[in-house]
Amino acid sequence: MRLASLSRRVPALLAAMTASVLGLGLVIAPPASASTFNEGSQFGLHIPQIANGVVPTVPYGTVRLWDSGVAWGQIEKSKGDFWWTPLDTAVRAADAQQAKILYVLGGTPTWAASNKKAGTYPNKGAASNPANIQDWRDWVTQVVTRYGPSIDSYQIWNEANLQTFYTGTPAQMAQLTQEAANIIRALDPTATIVAASTTVRLTSAYNSFFPKYLRELAKRGWPVGAFAIHTYGPSTADPSIRDTYIAQARKDLRKAGAPALPLWDTEVNYGIAGPGAKYKDKDITGAKAAAWTSATYLDSIRLGIARTYWYFWDSPRDLVGIQLWPGQPGAAAYATTYGWVANAWVNCQDVVQGKGKKKVTVHTCAIDRGDTHSLVAWTSAGTGTINAPADAARKCDALNTCTAVAPGSPQKIGTMPQWFAA
Repeated sequence: MRLASLSRRVPALLAAMTASVLGLGLVIAPPASASTFNEGSQFGLHIPQIANGVVPTVPYGTVRLWDSGVAWGQIEKSKGDFWWTPLDTAVRAADAQQAKILYVLGGTPTWAASNKKAGTYPNKGAASNPANIQDWRDWVTQVVTRYGPSIDSYQIWNEANLQTFYTGTPAQMAQLTQEAANIIRALDPTATIVAASTTVRLTSAYNSFFPKYLRELAKRGWPVGAFAIHTYGPSTADPSIRDTYIAQARKDLRKAGAPALPLWDTEVNYGIAGPGAKYKDKDITGAKAAAWTSATYLDSIRLGIARTYWYFWDSPRDLVGIQLWPGQPGAAAYATTYGWVANAWVNCQDVVQGKGKKKVTVHTCAIDRGDTHSLVAWTSAGTGTINAPADAARKCDALNTCTAVAPGSPQKIGTMPQWFAA
């Protein structure tokens, strides 16, 4: 009853809140998203050591089980011989933390590979298409039967457009998708079937796989409940690159005639080496790490991405540019942003200021929990200005550093998200 009642009045509440920040000659662009209820499952993590007892110290709504020692080739090391212990442990840990689970089904065991030299991670032949489709059917059946509703969603494969992870054709991947969908829907109709993920930053690898995969899925009646991309940019890129990548994916989905299904970002971080030798890995630290982590999840809400999985929650490693681990600015910003927007009604708009080279777009998201209202604002680049909401008494950045503000007072907004509340 409360949610139904709130859903009727929330658009007006959010519209009023957004109007209170407008002024100073602002021009309002069309809303980037309608009023939506932002569940905690928007905030996803990879937890490589989840099967070894690692528990994040930040709140999260969902975990993607990949790079956790639980791929197909690590569980079924020989035909019909399953070592379930790590996956059992990971599933129990996520269940205990009330986190939804996205499990990646792919990664062919060596014994089942049509080409045992195709890929080495996490085992030889892992990037190969299975030699016998029945082995795939048997594997999917075993997983879904064993875990039932404990696993919320199944992703068919990881980064299937990269030869590192998959050397089959888009048609073969679509067949694996269809076969898995048939089994999952029969055994657990509530589970979400997520298409194989595709990276976007390698243009040639993206273009040679994703549009063809979509066409093959269309031939099979779209046997998925969500699509997935990975929005890593070049090592020098900032979060604004995701706008371009997400727009490209949506364009290709429209071109393929895809149904209006959720789009998930199942891996993201920054500063990762590549593409190519000239893009060296970058360490992103301090306030910038906090700002970029917070903006990533806020941008996902603004751009209509249903789930976002940060890669990864683990002790600091040089592989990724922003670390999520206790004491790291990225972790603090993640937790702060979760507190701002998780389990609340959110409406985001873009506010355009200035012209030409001085043009700045301020992103605003009005947040409504029924009894409390707040607003968060940030830019992808540059500095803009908004008026503090009429009921605001404080503003806090993504590191949860707060200062007092006067209602209606002009406030500078930059790439560090600022949250305004009573």
